[in-house]
Parts: sequence; structure tokens; C-alpha cells
Amino acid sequence: MEACVYILLCSDDSYYVGLTRKEPEERLWEHNSKVVPGYTASRTPVELVYVERYERIVEAIARELQVKKWTRRKKEALIRGDVESLPDLASRPKHK
Repeated sequence: MEACVYILLCSDDSYYVGLTRKEPEERLWEHNSKVVPGYTASRTPVELVYVERYERIVEAIARELQVKKWTRRKKEALIRGDVESLPDLASRPKHK
């Protein structure tokens, strides 16, 4: 494994998208132990809800940047494994 893109569910119900060359569980421990300063440090505990593994770091970086731009609804579809709805969520405005 070269790198992983992962999504954490934070204690404030927000999502954090990250990238690591470590095992995702090790990175999760770092976030919850506040070894990593930044967004998640004030939102612990965090829960690992999604992981994608990549052989090439450049592919993982591109994917991380892509997912970070997504709406909450689109991230949740990815987490659920509902890949069929991803294109639809990208093209339709949010209904109220």
C-alpha cells in the first residue's frame, strides 16, 4: 500500500477527508490522541467511516482533493457505497 484516502466522522457530525501513508487505524489513533494538530483536534472523538487504498501517491492526492470538494450528501453516498448516485448528486442542486 502506498497511500490511503480516508473519511472521519467527527464528534460535531462533520466529516474530515485525509490522506496517509500509514495504516488508517494508526492514523485514526493519532487523530483521537490529538497527535495531529488541526481540524480534528477540537472534534474528537473521531470515527473512521471510509477508506480507499492506492498504489500510487499521486492518485491518492488527486482523489483526496476531489472528495474534499464534495458536498456532505455526496460524501455520505460514497461512505454508504452508493456509487450509482454520485454522478446525480454532482449535477443536481440540493432540494429543500
